Amino acid sequence: MKTGTGWTLGAVLVALAGTGGYVVGTRGHADVSRVDSAAPNTGDLAAQPAKKLLYYRNPMGLPDTSPTPKKDPMGMDYIAVYEGAAEEEAAAPGQVVISTQKVQKLGVRVEAAQRRTLDKTVRAAGRIEPDERRLTTIAPKFEGYVERLFVNVTGQAIGKGQPLFEAYSPELVSAQREYAIAAQGVTALKDAGSQAQAGMQQLAQSSLQRLKNWDISDEQIKALSSTGTVQRTLTFRSPASGIVMEKKAVQGMRFMPGDMLYQVADLSRVWVIADVFEQDLALVKNGAKARVTINAYPDKALTGTVTYVYPTLKAETRTVPVRVELDNPGLLIKPGMFAQVELQVAAKAQGVTVPVSAVIDSGTRQIVLVQLKEGRYEPREVKLGARSDSYVEVLRGVTEGEQVVVSANFLIDAESNLKAAIGGFASAPAASASAAPVAASDTVTATSAGHHAEGTVEEINSTSGTLSLAHGPIPSLKWPAMTMEFKVANAALLQGLKPGAKVAVEFVERQPGEWVITSVKK
Repeated sequence: MKTGTGWTLGAVLVALAGTGGYVVGTRGHADVSRVDSAAPNTGDLAAQPAKKLLYYRNPMGLPDTSPTPKKDPMGMDYIAVYEGAAEEEAAAPGQVVISTQKVQKLGVRVEAAQRRTLDKTVRAAGRIEPDERRLTTIAPKFEGYVERLFVNVTGQAIGKGQPLFEAYSPELVSAQREYAIAAQGVTALKDAGSQAQAGMQQLAQSSLQRLKNWDISDEQIKALSSTGTVQRTLTFRSPASGIVMEKKAVQGMRFMPGDMLYQVADLSRVWVIADVFEQDLALVKNGAKARVTINAYPDKALTGTVTYVYPTLKAETRTVPVRVELDNPGLLIKPGMFAQVELQVAAKAQGVTVPVSAVIDSGTRQIVLVQLKEGRYEPREVKLGARSDSYVEVLRGVTEGEQVVVSANFLIDAESNLKAAIGGFASAPAASASAAPVAASDTVTATSAGHHAEGTVEEINSTSGTLSLAHGPIPSLKWPAMTMEFKVANAALLQGLKPGAKVAVEFVERQPGEWVITSVKK
């Protein structure tokens, strides 16, 4: 009996042990299944500590989070975001996350926004012209004939008082005779009454003044007074030194009062007329120093002064002439030469500035990428102010000390639609939220370049430019197979498509929740 009872108890214990093992094994499998559903990579659980669940984010990349699990309007589960995970870094709407390895590979470089006074160089093309105040025109005030020329070529250098030509004029001979007779009369009436002397002196003074008005030199008048001999021709001398810019006098020609026979220019000081663009005009002030270089003498830099800003604008070139006065030692600078003018101007006050390379300009708005921390960037729209060659003032959008990306900001495709590119950055959390095969850094690049899908055309609406597509899974976005509506970038993409057609498409997120097809292949 004892023995039988012992065998019976043993059998019961074995059965209980088997049942307990089955229960424990079943529970173990259930736990593993539950762990697998929470974290795909079960092999790492033993090596990594449990992470704190932060929140759940929208699977389509929309700026929407939830503290509890939920589904979006399309029935897709919100994605869990854990502390310290790549998803956490990319979850904030409107931010871009790139791994540190990717940052180093791309050569991303940042620089702090600083307060500085912007010194700008205004550059303009100009031309050399004579100083208008140093131009002299020789035009006789009487009628006559050119008997002889002493200066007979254009471009000849002459000095003040140098003979130019001899002229014969009946009026000039008559005026000389009147003055000679009046001068002799004054001498003859020296002992006469005061009234007679005064009349004769008045006549002599009138004749003398007439000769002076005709630009007869004092030496010639003195010789006429002393000898009383009337000269048939008189020599005209240059009233100024300079270069003969124009010569119309020809030997034997007849000239009338006011006819220009010579034009002489003093080129020891010249003007540079620079054409300054309209947007730079407010920076140019009288008295500013200008650096002038001439194409003929590239190794010589001359310094001039802005003396006048003309009040008119050339509508064809949208430029305003600015006059720069310049010394011309050695007369190396010739009228008509081209010149390059540089004006150094400074801003009125200091302002927050960033390098010019940090600004992505679409024509309608300007974007700057601000580094929040290593590998995390935020696109910001900024308002710009004054510019220099290397820096630009930021009036709004960036504060002093913030780090901005100055190189490798080609992460935004500047040649594509900027709005679509910035929308892709905004949706970067959706693309990089998954802890599956695609890394966060690679997803950012894929989002900028577009996503690929294959499927069947369900419906086409040419009026609204939309396409309903039953597509398969999309790994880059971690989407399951489903049917959804896309917009097309242009109507030409819908040509030749019919419901039921099998297609391969490429699409981007132009703005949060708006998916646009950019390429369709059958």
